Amino acid sequence: MSAHVDLLIIGAGPAGMAAALAAAPSGIRIAILDDNPLPGGQIWRDGPGAKFPAQAAEMRAKFEQYANVQLHSACKVVALAGPKKLLLEDAERGWTLSYDQLILCTGARELLLPFPGWTLPGVTGAGGLQALIKGGLPVAGERIVIAGSGPLLLASADTAKKNGAQVVRIAEQASLASVGRFAAGLWRWPNKARQAVELASGAYRTRAHVLAALGSERLQAVRIQVGERIEEIPCDRLACGFSLVPNVEIASALGCRIEARAVVVDEWQASSLADHFAAGECTGFGGSELALVEGQIAGLVAVGQKDQARTLWPERQRWQGFADRLNQGFALNPALKQLATADTLVCRCEDVAYADLAAHASWNTAKLNTRCGMGACQGRICATATQTLFGWEPPLLRPPFSPARIATLVCLDETDSAA
Repeated sequence: MSAHVDLLIIGAGPAGMAAALAAAPSGIRIAILDDNPLPGGQIWRDGPGAKFPAQAAEMRAKFEQYANVQLHSACKVVALAGPKKLLLEDAERGWTLSYDQLILCTGARELLLPFPGWTLPGVTGAGGLQALIKGGLPVAGERIVIAGSGPLLLASADTAKKNGAQVVRIAEQASLASVGRFAAGLWRWPNKARQAVELASGAYRTRAHVLAALGSERLQAVRIQVGERIEEIPCDRLACGFSLVPNVEIASALGCRIEARAVVVDEWQASSLADHFAAGECTGFGGSELALVEGQIAGLVAVGQKDQARTLWPERQRWQGFADRLNQGFALNPALKQLATADTLVCRCEDVAYADLAAHASWNTAKLNTRCGMGACQGRICATATQTLFGWEPPLLRPPFSPARIATLVCLDETDSAA
């Protein structure tokens, strides 16, 4: 089965939703796809335990006004099927979809760095904990430690507290001076200043990072370095994330230029590949406000409305300033690269320890000799970690990009036969 659209948008988070709504009034055929059950992305994830933002609900409702916009939820890209053609799969079918233009809004994922005990049950990412709670995970009465870097720690703590958990420590690896300088500049973005005040917590500590998760069958406590002292804190859960990493695997497979882990775009949000745009956190971490305006610009440019897109440049510049300040304020301390010990697992899928990887000079040689990256996540976690730990270039994602049904893969043969 094959179909064609004028504009394809991959990702239905803030950037993807904004791009679709900006382009929709033109009347062109638009498809927007996302691997979540409902639009909103990770930041606006819906679920039994979620408080869905009014802005997100309004944007979601607007899709119903446009018959030319087709939403494919719980849908994933399996492979490239030819020039400007992708192989897709959802719960019911697999099919190929060709397009004239594409906007990548693939977002970002948490940067997870290995440390002793990080594979214990009860240890998740900071954003992962948020997603689990929004999906209905009960945490009432649980003692939770949140560690890592960036405002996501406070947001995750707030979600946990509102669902009855006791947040006993928030460990931010950045220094008090760095966090203070960041906070002092928030007057330029009043809504962010209000959020900072609302999310403030007495459990927050700067110049603090996790050393080890402790326990036998399950997490029982966390050892944390706080300044010059070490604390051991009994807890039921540890949520640990060291900022975000752009999801660039599809962009890279298509041939878009990638620098500093992000898709490179120009002032029109155009990538290095003709007719392919990118917006939101796949172009660099900057928050939902920046993603929204970048998505609008990309959507308008895709339908030829460059003059209208240009009027949004000042707004984008304003939020890019916030993103730059955020990334400077919460830059990772190089000491975090030393958290793993010789026997700490780095590749959880294939049980490959730090010492086994440190003996190699590149990702490819490590993979050939240790099976690192050959598990279910296809290196999405460990390749990013080894890039941080060893400076290795991450691998290109090879098809199928995610597990797929045989019936879906057969569509590639049908495409070849038709050609």
